[in-house]
Amino acid sequence: MTDARVVVVLTALDLEYKAVRQHLKDIEQHRHGTGTRFEIGTVDGTDCRIAVGLVGVGNSNSAVLAERAIQQFSPVAALFVGVAGAVWDATPLGQVVVADRVFAYQGGTSEDDGFKARPSEWKTSHHLSQLAHHLERSGTWAARLPLDARMSDGGRPSVTFGAIAAGEVVLNSRVSIEARRLHKHYNNATAIEMEAAGIAHAGHLNSAPVAIIRGISDRADGEKSSANDGTWQPRAAAHAAAFAIELAVELANEAKETSMTPNEPRTTPPASTSTTVNNTTSGNVGIVAANVTGSSVWMSTTPEREQVTDPTKALAELRVLLDHHRAEGAVDDETYDAAKSGLVNAETALRDPDAKGKKKAVIALRQFGGLVAHLADLAAKTAVVITAVNGLA
Repeated sequence: MTDARVVVVLTALDLEYKAVRQHLKDIEQHRHGTGTRFEIGTVDGTDCRIAVGLVGVGNSNSAVLAERAIQQFSPVAALFVGVAGAVWDATPLGQVVVADRVFAYQGGTSEDDGFKARPSEWKTSHHLSQLAHHLERSGTWAARLPLDARMSDGGRPSVTFGAIAAGEVVLNSRVSIEARRLHKHYNNATAIEMEAAGIAHAGHLNSAPVAIIRGISDRADGEKSSANDGTWQPRAAAHAAAFAIELAVELANEAKETSMTPNEPRTTPPASTSTTVNNTTSGNVGIVAANVTGSSVWMSTTPEREQVTDPTKALAELRVLLDHHRAEGAVDDETYDAAKSGLVNAETALRDPDAKGKKKAVIALRQFGGLVAHLADLAAKTAVVITAVNGLA
């Protein structure tokens, strides 16, 4: 499935799954060859398609099923949505936490003089982080909250950004060895849970953007109980789902705009006091002018739509353009590494004589396109290359 508007949303618990599902309409079943079941629906009032899946508890489960979903749907991004415990007492219940990074915090060595932390860490891509911050500022996501949350005397739930710690234990103490270790080595963590590291790792290995969105349902302070969970888990899950759905819609809209760009006619530049030089030929062009604006130079009355006859050469050109944007500071190191890995995967797949090679190349390029969607020229060229690869015999 390669619909450019599909976003994968994964949850660990049934109540989290239902919180996401209630935002969807026209839901259809999709069964993976291994038996894993997904439901695919459309967000009401949009053409954003969401494939929602249940991964169960634990990082190992989440990693395997996240990779399965990414490979199956080639999504714009994968979002992990649900509840988490607060690391600090001041964090209000119901608050939405969007990860800027994820720690697999239990990694380390045990030595005579104590525990030495050796965590794995994954940072959220610059593009997803910027979009999430924009949604928090705009407040548009709050329209998707349940009515009681929107009408609450305390106002809508707040959204914060910070590190999320993911381990293999349910933390319900402020004084246990595990709690002390967390505060000593990861005191910048905002929330703690048990699946985000697996999701983040699967995204990294598949060059797929991943966002972790959690609602605070308890304070991990020894007061966790079934009664409290029964009250706050559904609320926190609904808050996280509301933000995630709005993020998914924005991502789908961006993907749609990117996929349309190569097919839309370019408009003639506005009149100005300077001279515009247009060039349809390749190679270097020298310009003598009072002012030169932008970096595209054309030598005809209107630029023609770009054509790709050699996808392998076009992939090399994408790499050069990616390097250019990194040098300008428009791409952070984590996004650059993931994007470059995606290009390598596409190049490798194109060399595969098997018929699946083309499909794998398209998947890798779609994932690359999601990483660079904020760079108009690179995203547009990626869409053209995808079209060319799809046209290969």
